[in-house]
Amino acid sequence: MKRLPRTLDETEIRVLGALLEKEQATPDYYPMTVNGLTAACNQKTNRDPVMQLSEATVQETLDHLFNEDVFAWRSRAGRTTKWKQNVDRRWQLGPAGKAVLTLLMLRGPQTVGELRARGDRLHEFENLDAVEQALQALSLGEEPLVEELPRRPGQKESRWIHRIGGAPAREELALAAPPDPGPGAPSRLDRLEARVEELERLVSQWSDSSTGGTA
Repeated sequence: MKRLPRTLDETEIRVLGALLEKEQATPDYYPMTVNGLTAACNQKTNRDPVMQLSEATVQETLDHLFNEDVFAWRSRAGRTTKWKQNVDRRWQLGPAGKAVLTLLMLRGPQTVGELRARGDRLHEFENLDAVEQALQALSLGEEPLVEELPRRPGQKESRWIHRIGGAPAREELALAAPPDPGPGAPSRLDRLEARVEELERLVSQWSDSSTGGTA
């Protein structure tokens, strides 16, 4: 069975991400009603981007996730229908992998440090290496669930992004990659050598002027 039979849209990712988050962070309120799930999807904190989904949209999304891929399950509690996610089994997620993937689905691209700092409600990571190991495991195989973006110019850490909605968008890659200098543009070494030559010329001029131009 394929882990990713199709790419999910933004609303499907938000609904599944909210289900995953509440299962880990507030298990007493899980499975979730459509009303509670709608509120979770529309939170103004710990969400990027902030969304404003209607209950009808969330219900339609759940039905599609259930009927199309069985990514979500119905759960009866008396007369109330509640919902839970089915992706941790489908995607073979352990506790650490589930936590980092949840954060990426709800908050977009993040560094290893950000994931550790924000993941304490979902899973206790001993150190940054534990986060890195979880990400590396999710990035393996024919259907990787996450991908490391190229490091942005001037930044020490690279960011990770989920692939649930497909490969990273061109906009993300453009932000991460250094600008293309174009064909024929001088390299960094060429620019440094030119700068050294300029400094040597200035020092020589200053020396000549200070000695009156005599040997």
